[in-house]
Amino acid sequence: MTEMMLVVAVIGLVSVVVGGSLDSLLPKERLNTAVRNLTAILRNARTEAVSRSLEFLIEYDIDGDRYRMLTPFARDGERFDSEEMDEEERFAMQWQPLPPGVQLISVTITGESFDDGRCFARFDPRGAASDHQVVLAQLKYENYYTVEIMALTGTFKFHRGIFVRQAPDSGDFN
Repeated sequence: MTEMMLVVAVIGLVSVVVGGSLDSLLPKERLNTAVRNLTAILRNARTEAVSRSLEFLIEYDIDGDRYRMLTPFARDGERFDSEEMDEEERFAMQWQPLPPGVQLISVTITGESFDDGRCFARFDPRGAASDHQVVLAQLKYENYYTVEIMALTGTFKFHRGIFVRQAPDSGDFN
């Protein structure tokens, strides 16, 4: 009986130690997952824009820590016309929430920074995009990650921490 109690105590101790170390690994994985999921939506918007020769949008809801893709179609399947239709008539993909503990800190689109509310970035039929950076963070662990979307190509660069692209100056062209 004492041996059985000792085995149960050892198993309990091991599970506490292993559980604690797994919890310390989980935060970085949650942030990495959030970056991968965001990149997948961005890549999908760019691919759809090029393949359909139409402009697609990404809507960021900074206060809600979520994002989604907006299509150039109305809910009835016709082309969306912003001059004749309300935004509610546009077909939008479902909101993609960030994992627990991960926050959407800011979005910078063509030099204008947003840290609350909603903002929109575009992907055009040539694959180009609104030049923008998206900062995701786990404030509890002070982990930050920036996804940078390049304007001309619509491709992505990843930066650990908060990254701000500096505007070129005359010295860059010598």
